[in-house]
Amino acid sequence: MIREWIAEGAARRGAAPYLEDAQGAGSLTYAELRRSVRVWERRLDEAGVPPGAGVAVCLADPVGYAAALTGILAAGRVAVPLDSAAPAAEHARVLSVARPAVIADDSPHGLRPAAWPAAWPAPSGGIFLCTSGTTGTPKGILLREDQLTHVATQVAAQHRLTPADRGYCCLPLFHVNAEVVGLLATLSTGACLVLDRKFSRGKFWDLIDERGITWINAVPAIITVLALDPPAARPPAGVRFVRSASAPLAPSTLRRFEEAFGIAVIETYGMTEAASMITANPLDGPRKPGSAGRPAGTEVQVTGPAGPGQARDVGRVRIRGAGVITEYASGGRPGVIDADGWLDTGDVGYLDEDGYLFLVGRSDDVINRGGEKIYPREVEDFLLAQPGVQAAAVVAAPDEVLGERPVAYIVPSRTAGHELTDALDAACLAALPRHKRPTAIFLLDALPLGPTGKIARRQLLSR
Repeated sequence: MIREWIAEGAARRGAAPYLEDAQGAGSLTYAELRRSVRVWERRLDEAGVPPGAGVAVCLADPVGYAAALTGILAAGRVAVPLDSAAPAAEHARVLSVARPAVIADDSPHGLRPAAWPAAWPAPSGGIFLCTSGTTGTPKGILLREDQLTHVATQVAAQHRLTPADRGYCCLPLFHVNAEVVGLLATLSTGACLVLDRKFSRGKFWDLIDERGITWINAVPAIITVLALDPPAARPPAGVRFVRSASAPLAPSTLRRFEEAFGIAVIETYGMTEAASMITANPLDGPRKPGSAGRPAGTEVQVTGPAGPGQARDVGRVRIRGAGVITEYASGGRPGVIDADGWLDTGDVGYLDEDGYLFLVGRSDDVINRGGEKIYPREVEDFLLAQPGVQAAAVVAAPDEVLGERPVAYIVPSRTAGHELTDALDAACLAALPRHKRPTAIFLLDALPLGPTGKIARRQLLSR
C-alpha cells in the first residue's frame, strides 16, 4: 500500500513537495521520494538485507530521516527508528530488542552492519518500536504495513486531509505519532508535511504563517505554552485545527487556547500498540473538552470486574481492531491481550452516552489513600484551572498510616505571585473532598517530560 501511495503521488503530484524542513534546510518532492525508494531497495539488496528484515534509522536531518523511514517501508523492510540524540546506551537497549540487520546513520558509508543477524522475517514491511511504557520493562512492538496504513487512512479521513493541506510536525520521528499521523497520513492524501527540529514559542506563529500551515500536530505541553502567551495579533486564518495527542489535555487549557486563537483543538487518544490513533473528536461534529473523542477505526470497550460496563461506568480501557497488535514481538506482559484480541491498554476511563471516551488516569497511577481511590487527572485538571498554574502533576507519595497520599508539583506561570501555594491550598480546601486534596504542593521550574510530552511521574518523587 505504501509503495502504491508513493507511485500515485509521483504520478499526480510529482513536483509537489511531500516533506519540507521548517528552517528551509531541505525538501523532498513526490517524484524524489519515488527515486529514493528505488535507491533504498538497491542499497538494501546489495547489503544482503532480505525483505522483512530490520533496518535501524538514526539520522539527524529530519527530512533525511523521514525519507529513509518511508523508503525502507516501501522497500518491504522493517524500519527501527532511533533517537539520533540519545546516548549510546539507549541505542544499545533498543537494538538489543529490535535486532536489526543494518543501521542507516550519518557515518561515511551511511549503512553499516548491526551486531545481530536479520531477526524479523515479516510478511511485508513495517515498523519495529521499543517502548518501556510505564513499567520500565522494554517491549518490542512490530507494526505491520497493513496496520500502519489502516490507521493512517483513518487519520486522513477523521481530519479530512486533502492534497491542499500543509501539516506542521515538531514531534520526534522515532515515535509512532509522527510516523503514522504525520508521515503516512500525509503520504496517503498527497499532501505536504513541514518538519521542525524543535518547537520555539517565540517564532512559532510567524513560521506557521510563512509556511502556509493548515493543521498542526501537537502535544498538550505545546498547546499549554501557546495558550498562556498569545500574540497580540490573531494567527493565520488558514489553520484549520490543532491536533492534540500523546497525553491528556486539561479542559481549561483547551478553552483558553480556542478563545485566544479561534482555532479548533481536536483531542485524540492513541498508543504505540494501536499504530497511534484509537479515538478522536470529530472535526465538524460535537467536540467535548476533556474527552479523547469517539472510536476511529478501532473498537473500544470499558470493563470492570463484572465485564463491560454501562455508560459512565469507570473501568479499564480495552481495544481491538485492524490497527491493533495481537501479540508483542518481545517483552509483553502475559494476559494483556486476550484470546479474542482485546488489548488491555492500562488506562482507566469511561464512555459517555454518546460513545465519547473520557480517560481518568493510568491504572498504575491511581492513588490509594486508605482505601479511597484518587485519579490524578481529576485533581490535575482542577489545579490547571486555577490562576497562575502553567503545568501540574499529582503523584502518590508513601504514607505510613494510609499507604499513599497525593502530592502536587506545580509549574507557575510567569504572572504567578509568591502566594501561589497558599492560594492553591485554599482552592483545594474549598472545592475538593478531603481525600483528594494534595498534602503538599511543590513548585518547579518545569515538569520532567518524555520525548512525546508525557509527564515522567516516577522522576518527581526523587526530586
